[in-house]
Amino acid sequence: MAVEHRHGHDDVQTPEPYASPRPIRVVVDHRERGCGVVAALEGFVGVDSRIAHLTLGDYLVDGDLLFERKTLADLAASIQDGRLFRQASRLAADPRRTAILLEGTASSLDQVSMRREAIQGALVSVTLMFGLPVLRARDATESAALMIYAARQARAWTTGAIPRRVRRPKGKRRAQLQMLQGLPGVGSERAARLLDEFGSVESVVGASAEALEAIDGIGPATAMRIRWVVSDASRSYLATPGDGAMPATSSSSCVCIHFDPRRQSTPA
Repeated sequence: MAVEHRHGHDDVQTPEPYASPRPIRVVVDHRERGCGVVAALEGFVGVDSRIAHLTLGDYLVDGDLLFERKTLADLAASIQDGRLFRQASRLAADPRRTAILLEGTASSLDQVSMRREAIQGALVSVTLMFGLPVLRARDATESAALMIYAARQARAWTTGAIPRRVRRPKGKRRAQLQMLQGLPGVGSERAARLLDEFGSVESVVGASAEALEAIDGIGPATAMRIRWVVSDASRSYLATPGDGAMPATSSSSCVCIHFDPRRQSTPA
């Protein structure tokens, strides 16, 4: 199904996100209250949005994705007063996944009293020096759609549905956080909470389900999935009790099962 939006004489088809098992939660900074993104978010199925005060960024999606939205006019103004680079520095230092959402088309540049080269230079600094991705959207509706799609991709990444490119994290804490994000249902924010509470990856792995549940954002289901992943190796399914063979155990010894096709059990 697609949601159709009309802009002048053009019909823009924006695919509607599929229904998620749990709603995508979006916290909108109060300064964005009157923009079209808020209204567009309300049109998506499976999205819960609310207005609040954010100390950094404009949109916090699923507690892990933080977006700073700027129109081209906003971008030019923030370059002139130096605000863009202060914001970029804070966003780059934040442990969550952060990005700048740049809204507008080439025609919008006609309304900006700044040379194109100056804008391009600022974007080079933001992306290559600060390491922040810049996502482009034509209008408020597409800005909302990009954030919802990003949330879906982040969930797929957390569950392992998207192959990850292996990178060597720099620094012990970053390495620990990356290891913890390999656990089911654990993103960057939950990984930071786990590490702050238990102090080490080893302590997290050894924590009981009850101790894990005490961490904000980790419910009983996630705690049980974590315990299932970090618990002892599961029994082998090559043989099961009752089929005449001994099942493999979790000890260091290996149980070898020989299957002779000539010895078939006959029906009773």
